[in-house]
Amino acid sequence: MTESVWGPVHQDIVDLLAEHPADVPAVVDHLTKLQDVLVRLPPLQASCPLADFNGLYLTITEKVLERLYDGSFADPAFLSRLDVEFAARYFDALRLWTEGSPGTPQAWTCILERMQGPDARPLPSAAAGVNAHINFDLPFALVTTFDHLESEPVDGSDQHRDYLQINEIFAESIPVLRRGYLDRWQLIIDTLNGNLDDWYQGGLVEYTRDVAWRNAQRIWRVRHDTLAREGERARLDDTAARLGRLLLSPLGALLQ
Repeated sequence: MTESVWGPVHQDIVDLLAEHPADVPAVVDHLTKLQDVLVRLPPLQASCPLADFNGLYLTITEKVLERLYDGSFADPAFLSRLDVEFAARYFDALRLWTEGSPGTPQAWTCILERMQGPDARPLPSAAAGVNAHINFDLPFALVTTFDHLESEPVDGSDQHRDYLQINEIFAESIPVLRRGYLDRWQLIIDTLNGNLDDWYQGGLVEYTRDVAWRNAQRIWRVRHDTLAREGERARLDDTAARLGRLLLSPLGALLQ
């Protein structure tokens, strides 16, 4: 299965996923190299589903790095660690899929299965990747980060305010990113809608990231209880997978 998934770039993918990036510049470098590999895959009818998401993820991470360099965050150690832990979960999911592991999260399986077809359009593919990464990966990345820093997810803290800054990055980036996924007729409709779609999708990301924060607080309370933590993992994976399949369905494409 793995050879047919990655085809001629299989070894490049294996080599890239052999280690985790240790800091945010390294995350950007990893995502850039992965994008370069993904666009070399034999094309499907329209696009590479994972490349559609990875390109968006790369853009957002580059903007996070810019803010780290600008000193915009009150607790840069927290934001940097979170960025690294967040990326590690994405790369781990890809590694598990590459190895053919049944442990690959279902939240990611639903989009990775589309690498072999049927073809998925760019915007639904990017949205499905964002869904998997925020609804499934992010809560656990937050818990791992706070555990490493010997802190905890508290509303109104410096860490929480830094976390909310990422919503601003999405809001600034969504208009250009989303229009990059649209074809000619979709762009005409988008123009007629004015800023409505941008406002709606920006608000949706803000809501989803708030849910991820609440889920992290929930997991934090049971982090030492193996059964309870596994229950949370299974619940979030199932929820994200269901939403991912909807986003990639013909109905999901119409909703976007």
